[in-house]
Amino acid sequence: MAKNSTRQIEADEKRILKELSINANKSVNEIAKTCKFSRQKVWRIIKNLEKNNTIWGYVAIIDDEKQDKKGFILLIKRNNKPLENTVIEKIVNRDLEKKASEGGVEIKNSYYTNGVFDWLVCFNAPSIKHAKGFVEEFNKLFYGFLSESFLLEEMFEAQKCGIVNPEIDKLRDFFSL
Repeated sequence: MAKNSTRQIEADEKRILKELSINANKSVNEIAKTCKFSRQKVWRIIKNLEKNNTIWGYVAIIDDEKQDKKGFILLIKRNNKPLENTVIEKIVNRDLEKKASEGGVEIKNSYYTNGVFDWLVCFNAPSIKHAKGFVEEFNKLFYGFLSESFLLEEMFEAQKCGIVNPEIDKLRDFFSL
C-alpha cells in the first residue's frame, strides 16, 4: 500500500482522533510518541482536521455539581407542521442559546434526532426553577411547532464525553435503599 494512500491517511487520522478523544490536552509530542508518528505529521494532520471541521473544538470536562450547577435534558416532539423559515433561522442563529443565557442556563449539547423524539437539549441550570423557566421560553420560541416536551433532571453523570466519571463509585448510592 502506498504510504500516502487515502486509506492510510484515514487510518492515521483515526489514530490521532482517538488519542485526542481520550485526552484533548495531550501535546503534539505525546500524541506523536503514542502513535509512533513524527511531531510534524501529527501537527499537520491535526491542522487539516481542524480546517475541514472534523475537529470542532476542544473542551474540558467539568464536574457541574462542583460548580453549583444541575444538569437537565429536554426531550422534544415536533408536530407535523412544516417549520417556517423564521423558525429555522431562530434555530440556525442560536436564538435559544441567547435566551438560555439570559435565564442563567447554559446549553451543553443540542441534537436533532430521528426516533421517538425530534430534538434533545442537554443543559445546566442553577435550579429546577431555572430549568422550568427555560422550558417555558423554549415552548414560547417554538410555539405552534411542538407537540410535547419533557424535562428530565440528571441525577449522576456516569460518563461524559467518553470519559468515565472519576467519582463513579458514588453511583452505588443511587441504587441502594
